[in-house]
Amino acid sequence: MIWQDWAWGFAGGLMIGCAAAIFLLFNGRIMGASGIIGQLIDRTGLGNWTERVAFLAGLIGVPALLAWGFGGSQTNLTGNWLVIIVAGVLVGVGTRLANGCTSGHGVCGISRLSLRGIVATVFYIVAGGLTMALLRHVLGVI
Repeated sequence: MIWQDWAWGFAGGLMIGCAAAIFLLFNGRIMGASGIIGQLIDRTGLGNWTERVAFLAGLIGVPALLAWGFGGSQTNLTGNWLVIIVAGVLVGVGTRLANGCTSGHGVCGISRLSLRGIVATVFYIVAGGLTMALLRHVLGVI
């Protein structure tokens, strides 16, 4: 393993952790991306829509700027658009069923020792591993 592989992951984790801490410190709320997006879509979060849009712009823009500035990395994303769309829909449905996503439950929940966050994160990891095993090794889709 090349040292840059873990260094970039470490730097990204620090950035996510710092962003979550700053969001909680200044807003008194958990930084859950799916909740921020979901409340814009269902219009319950329009009272602070500028804050939500700024958060989402940073969530998309900062990695894009870093990839542009330092050169992007190779991904192993499938070229099968049907798989990508189905995966996105399943992730969206899953985050609504779990009342949160990996940033809310995984980063913020575990750091606060929330039993709900820990349990949700364990289920995310297990479901993701089983899905990959099924789709890659059994069905050969990806």
